[in-house]
Amino acid sequence: MSYVYCPECGFQNPEAASYCARCGSYLRRDDHGETTLSLGPDELDELGTHTIELRGPTLVVRAGGGRAGETFEAAGLRTLIGRSPDCHVFLDDVTVSRKHAEIVRDDETYVIRDLGSLNGTFVNRHRIESVELQADDEVQVGKYRMTFLLR
Repeated sequence: MSYVYCPECGFQNPEAASYCARCGSYLRRDDHGETTLSLGPDELDELGTHTIELRGPTLVVRAGGGRAGETFEAAGLRTLIGRSPDCHVFLDDVTVSRKHAEIVRDDETYVIRDLGSLNGTFVNRHRIESVELQADDEVQVGKYRMTFLLR
């Protein structure tokens, strides 16, 4: 299996990944082979490198609905995920229930619970009712695939 290394944090990502699973940075690829460059911050900005500034537990959209790279902080004790505009993580698509799932903070742990959604909630490609989230877990709600990051 081939890997792509993040230019920001050095994390080893699967070759098919477009964004780093650890820090959310855009994984640039050079189709002409492997090249090592040393660039300063100004040059990186000119090349369009995307860095996501995280301030706590966050869901980063990896795929779905053309929203890749968008982030949602899991703030407070309860974070609702759904199609309702009242949800903290608003995913506007018919594959997502109005109140699809929730992330509940319990001390230093975060638990995701499905709220009886029709299409289910998946963590690391397994359908769940309730499970404790770990850093870099993949969460799928409807057609949206997100990575749970802890910072």
